[in-house]
Amino acid sequence: MDRRRFLQSLLSVATTAAIGGVALRAAPALAGDAAAFAQARDQHPWLTGWRSVTTESLGPATVDLQGRLPAGFAGTLYRNGPAWKERNGFRYDHWFDGDGMVHGWQFNGNGTLTHRGQMVATPKFTREQKAGRFLYPAAGTDVPNRQAVRNNDDANAANTSVMVVNGRLFALCEAGSAFEMDPQELSTIGATTWRPDLASIPFSAHPLVDRDGSVWNFGSISLLGGTGLLVWHIGADGQLRSASVVDTPFMGYMHAFAMTDSHLVFMLMPFDYKEGGGAFFERMQFAPQRPCRIAVVPKSAPDTARWFEAAFTAAYHFGDAYEKNGRIVMRTVRHDDIDEARSPMKEAMEGDAAHAANSDASLLELHLDLRSGTARWEETGIRGIEFPMFDSRTAGDKGARLYTPVIQGEHSAPYFNGVAGFDVDRGRRQVWRYGTDILAEEHVFVPRPGGRKADDGWLVGTLLDSANQRSGIAVLDARRIDEGPLAQAWLPYAVPLGFHGTFAAKG
Repeated sequence: MDRRRFLQSLLSVATTAAIGGVALRAAPALAGDAAAFAQARDQHPWLTGWRSVTTESLGPATVDLQGRLPAGFAGTLYRNGPAWKERNGFRYDHWFDGDGMVHGWQFNGNGTLTHRGQMVATPKFTREQKAGRFLYPAAGTDVPNRQAVRNNDDANAANTSVMVVNGRLFALCEAGSAFEMDPQELSTIGATTWRPDLASIPFSAHPLVDRDGSVWNFGSISLLGGTGLLVWHIGADGQLRSASVVDTPFMGYMHAFAMTDSHLVFMLMPFDYKEGGGAFFERMQFAPQRPCRIAVVPKSAPDTARWFEAAFTAAYHFGDAYEKNGRIVMRTVRHDDIDEARSPMKEAMEGDAAHAANSDASLLELHLDLRSGTARWEETGIRGIEFPMFDSRTAGDKGARLYTPVIQGEHSAPYFNGVAGFDVDRGRRQVWRYGTDILAEEHVFVPRPGGRKADDGWLVGTLLDSANQRSGIAVLDARRIDEGPLAQAWLPYAVPLGFHGTFAAKG
């Protein structure tokens, strides 16, 4: 069988397994109560971070910047996250389920900033808007009387991240197609088919940009109930370079991956399905008694892999990875509570403010010895972080400085209220605390135009001021985080918390 026919066969079997065995099994609804959440939010304003939007668009709103942007900083921060979480009194129970809203935070170059938010008009969202109720399977919530899906995109919420390639903007979710959007108006252009035989195949939410501007990504067939890993390679021109299959003889969950100059590193977390019905994350049970399997895939031969085993670790996100002296080191954010890992901030989604808690995730290093074939974990002593970012210009044989939101000092919400830069190898950190009532999201690194040294640039991140019910954005010097924002702006309204973003520099 030729490679393309093998790919079609593998993906067809896996998709059928997912749709028939997991996504469409009938079961009672186990969802939150929209009215109860609204009542809790009145008492605990920070729950605005998990509220549902009720309009398909926000803005555009143009506001003044406080402070002064540094010379060379110009462009738009795009972000994505679950925004539409309620219909007809029915509220999703899992944070990952809400339909995606993409936000554009455009720095206008005249001391102002313009924000607009727009729902991604996926087939799922469009049909459910018309019906006035949720119709299709969700990742973590049972939906009553749900309809059959024809392919992955019928249930694609497009709610996790964004990608910009060759001036084109895409909304991403881990189990379906990338949805292209107009980078100015944020209107939805439609699902992207990189090659006709790959329509609706998963294009995950954490693509990584290589030094030549090309993009690597994966589609996890294991997530859909089969086996196999599809490795995507998109050129800097936005055209498909290759789509390769790595066979995985075991089932494992994976949300993101890491990359060195020569290799892609994929960590599959073992899990089992509980008997009976339910949504994917309700039925999935991590199997900590079994090891994680790690595939090291050469970029030069992306259909091959060398496999390693390491003690079980639950992780959604990875920082940088580097290669030195015959070993790969991959920075990993570990969730110690594996039940919490299946549904982060579950209590916040339910409006249970008294029991909501941050994951207190910790940073580990996975050391893969390419000569001996062994793997081991090393603690770093860093805790209470998530959503790590770094300067991808960092040399490929050394660890990068990591930038993450953190909890610092007094905080009214069980969520991040500051941002930090960690020099892991030297044991140093810089922190800026935004305030007691501020919820801080992922901060993206933006390189200084013309700069060559690592970490010469800025951080740009979004904020929620729960006391004043407004969302904002801040720009900081990446080398002087503890000096606070260089510029900041606040909107006249609040938007729900999201997950991931990317910065598109102007010009």
